[in-house]
Amino acid sequence: MIDAFPPILLAAGDNAIVISVALIGLAGIGAQWVAWRTGLPAIALMLVAGIILGPVTGIVNPAEDFGELLEPAVALAVAIILFEGGLQLRFNELKKTGGAVPRLVIIGVPVGWALGAWALYEVAGLSLAVAVLFAGILVVTGPTVIIPLLRQTNLAQRPRAILKWEGIVNDPIGALAAVVTYEFLLQQQQGTSFIDNIVGLVIASAAAGAVGWGAAKAVAFTFPRGLVPEFLKAPILFVTVIGTFVLSNYVQQETGLLAVTVMGIALANMHLSSARTYLPFKENITIILVSGVFVTLSASLDWNMIQQFQWRWAAFLLVLLFLVRPLTVLISLAFSKVPWKERIFVAWIAPRGIVLVAISGLFALRLDELGYSGGMLLITLSFAVVAATIVAHGFTAAPLARILGLNGPESNGVLIVGTTPFSLQLAKTLRDLKVPVMIADTSWQRLGAARTEKLPTFHGEILAEATEEDLDFNQFQVLVATTGNEAYNALVCSEFAPEIGSDNVYQLGDASGDDPHALPTSLRGRSLFDAGHGVEDVADHVARGWKLMPIELTITFDTNLMRSHLPEEHLPLFVLREDGRLRFYTHASRPDGRPGDTIVAYVPPGTPHPLDQVLPDREGEDGEGEGAAAPEAELDRTALPDPGDEHEESK
Repeated sequence: MIDAFPPILLAAGDNAIVISVALIGLAGIGAQWVAWRTGLPAIALMLVAGIILGPVTGIVNPAEDFGELLEPAVALAVAIILFEGGLQLRFNELKKTGGAVPRLVIIGVPVGWALGAWALYEVAGLSLAVAVLFAGILVVTGPTVIIPLLRQTNLAQRPRAILKWEGIVNDPIGALAAVVTYEFLLQQQQGTSFIDNIVGLVIASAAAGAVGWGAAKAVAFTFPRGLVPEFLKAPILFVTVIGTFVLSNYVQQETGLLAVTVMGIALANMHLSSARTYLPFKENITIILVSGVFVTLSASLDWNMIQQFQWRWAAFLLVLLFLVRPLTVLISLAFSKVPWKERIFVAWIAPRGIVLVAISGLFALRLDELGYSGGMLLITLSFAVVAATIVAHGFTAAPLARILGLNGPESNGVLIVGTTPFSLQLAKTLRDLKVPVMIADTSWQRLGAARTEKLPTFHGEILAEATEEDLDFNQFQVLVATTGNEAYNALVCSEFAPEIGSDNVYQLGDASGDDPHALPTSLRGRSLFDAGHGVEDVADHVARGWKLMPIELTITFDTNLMRSHLPEEHLPLFVLREDGRLRFYTHASRPDGRPGDTIVAYVPPGTPHPLDQVLPDREGEDGEGEGAAAPEAELDRTALPDPGDEHEESK
């Protein structure tokens, strides 16, 4: 099977590269999708996909397919990934880490460097020069592995912020550590002054930081002043990142990563109003690059390289996982404000990824040219480190977070924007069904009714940037905008659709698809109720005494039977699945209820509960009567919403 596929690509002729790119893209994004569906670590699946495409089947051989373009393409991709990672770093988030990030950089890097060099020299058996250089690269973790891991781990805010900041900030530092070691080895052979070269490297690094900051200032100056049209903002930012990377590397090799990281962090903290025009593009392109580059580098392995693996390296991997990383973190965070549980979690999590492999491959060639033995072994060892850390940390991060009690809020809640009589009914009904709910409003007075009902509230403008600092949106599976202003409801849904999901933002407001004066569906949330009732319609129903009625479905009491016992004008609002997912009835989606689900319908006053009509002695048996909520033990609220339900259940 291994020899069966290469002739296919050879027969493709000039299209071989195109086919390789397509296969890499399909494998990378496919692995991300499988990870989303199954909950398995995406980084582990991408590693497996690359190994299958490369050394197992031989379908893709990046070195032959891309030739000399492989190294610069990977370098540019890493630069863009680091820049996008920098865009996620806000200084206000850094303040909440308890001083952990500066400690992990100032103390952790030299400690990890020294411990790693010792382990590589004494345990792995590398020469001292190669051990010191590779240990410098090992201080990196990187956004290519940390961000996919955090995306799939329900982690509390502080350890999440610590790992994200450390991964992004330490990436260029690891590259610079390798440069320092290489320059020292080079000067030893040439007999020139190492101090002079180090001073030059420090100056070059400072210049790279200045170039990155200057590029960010240029973007911040030109974008808001209309000097760049909207359709060119994302492309211009894209080429600016590449130009910044190339310019810095031209001054001093490997300082480009520092420049683009500084550029990203600077832009993230300049609070540009135009950021929303390019941020989605940057996030999308980064996911593609992470998937593609990771699969490409995994596919670059060959059997000869794998056969070079030495079993003493297995001992080194164990030392790296269970001694070097834990000691580095525990020494760095000693006497800090970070709780012990969070220190233990951070001390364990340190997956390595693209940057480690890319930089190791570059310096392996340089060390070989200088005549140092063992240089080329870095490629095999770097892949071994990547594989070991991805498997060890990718599969244990979520269980360890649960064991240590570091899980963030479950993402099964509902955020209701706007305090109205209808939203209060909805919030109380969800609470009775054991679904976490929160009401947000700009008016403290309007929130008084919610506080009286002892409902969780958030006082503030939900669209304000500062809200992100006080409210963790990861805890919500659904957003419902219920204010009396349909345009504001549409704005809220449009703003949060990329974060919560366009299938999970709903609003009050008539979705008149045939009305040329109505807002298009692309600019609004999904309209509540299958009839698309507007604000005035719901206000009229409230005035007439309509109420929300939870109705439990069973094998013998299905949706059709329920409807036959409700008034014809009743309005089904949502289905609460047995696994905790919520699916609302909208103008475009009418989910079917299943046994074990609870359907909540909006019914006229005086409507008897359907089960009371089917089972006349029901009220006396359960003691709860009309509108009783499903027993808590029957409902599991931990599952995430499945967007696929919309397609499966729509008429």
